[in-house]
Amino acid sequence: MSDNSIPVTVLSGILGAGKTTVLNHVLHESDDRDLAVLVNDMGEVNVDADLVAESSDIADEDEELVELSNGCICCELRGDLLDAIGELTQRRAFDGIIVESTGVAEPLPVAQTLTLGFDQSDLDPTEFYEETGIEPLEGCHLDTTVTVVDAHQFHTAMESDEILDDDGTKKHLGDLLVEQVEFCDVLLLNKCDLVDEETLEKVESTLEVLQPRAEIVRTEHGRIDPDDILETDRFDFEDASQSAGWIKELQEPHESAEDEHGVTSFVFEARRPFHPERFADLLDAFPDAVVRAKGHFWLATREDEALTFNVAGQSVRVGPGGQWIDTLPAEERREQLEANPQLEELWHDRWGDRNVRLVVIGTEMDHESLRDDLADCLLTDDELEADWSAFEDRFPTFEPPEPAAEDAADEPDADDQQEQTEELGIAD
Repeated sequence: MSDNSIPVTVLSGILGAGKTTVLNHVLHESDDRDLAVLVNDMGEVNVDADLVAESSDIADEDEELVELSNGCICCELRGDLLDAIGELTQRRAFDGIIVESTGVAEPLPVAQTLTLGFDQSDLDPTEFYEETGIEPLEGCHLDTTVTVVDAHQFHTAMESDEILDDDGTKKHLGDLLVEQVEFCDVLLLNKCDLVDEETLEKVESTLEVLQPRAEIVRTEHGRIDPDDILETDRFDFEDASQSAGWIKELQEPHESAEDEHGVTSFVFEARRPFHPERFADLLDAFPDAVVRAKGHFWLATREDEALTFNVAGQSVRVGPGGQWIDTLPAEERREQLEANPQLEELWHDRWGDRNVRLVVIGTEMDHESLRDDLADCLLTDDELEADWSAFEDRFPTFEPPEPAAEDAADEPDADDQQEQTEELGIAD
């Protein structure tokens, strides 16, 4: 990275969290920095950009403020984002660039775009890029990812069943909030003046479990020290991608003891499949105390494919996780086992690599009761010897995975195949 590389900060957060308020405060308190701002808005009229222009001196020079409207920079406007970044870095040597995402944006694909540029396989070069040859990331680097969380509305958002529309893509509010929390370097806990200390500590405890790596900064009315989010040098894509609490739990499973705020976790593992009817019934009535759950599972009626499991607040999603290695042709199976020697320790004489592995995080959660409920969903000894095809299967079906897939069960992650995941109630 060049010493002259411009640091970029990305602000994320659901609608109403206070991103624009934070941005305006940072601009007001950064007289010693020459900052450029890029504001994304889903609508044709960029309301947030207007608010920034009205509330700061940045409108004095139009080249300092860039608007990206009528779309989201985590999906259809990724190329526009790179073009805008490239133009800004060509104009002059700003001390920093702040990108305010729209309220429905997921920070991971934004960070990926600002790390890989047009090297992403699913992103075609833009007309501007092809005509100018400007490498958009040549003069800058992603420095800090920030998520703004509304302390007053946090639990309400997590418990909400509201569905947001991101240009035709449906996103569950609680699921989006969790994704924003799980991928960031700094968590700004805003509107702390609207809740009491006990509530603040409960929210902080939940955030710490969901994202143990991030620095949590309390704030009121978006007032922060600009140094908390500018030029921190905190961002590392690999660290950020692997820092979510559920990943840590799967890597180092343990059953956390009750703390004073009741935020705890456990990992459920099994070497026999779930009964599709009983597991569907459990998911239809999954405990509200669970704020996050993720992993992979084996369903008796889907002997060849692993399925992924993703709970965030009131959102419960199931998706494809690829083939079990045991189902591959003998030569491919041998190659996979040689490439992943740790699988030999997990290999079952009868079931191969098929298994269930789920991490569950919740508040005031009854571990024993939920463990028992999950265990009751597993096939009994008699059912193991029965005809599994006779079981009713209400789970959605998915397109076959690409051939030569990585081991789906070794490091489960629904994000890579998110387009195929489906929201449940299964009973509806």
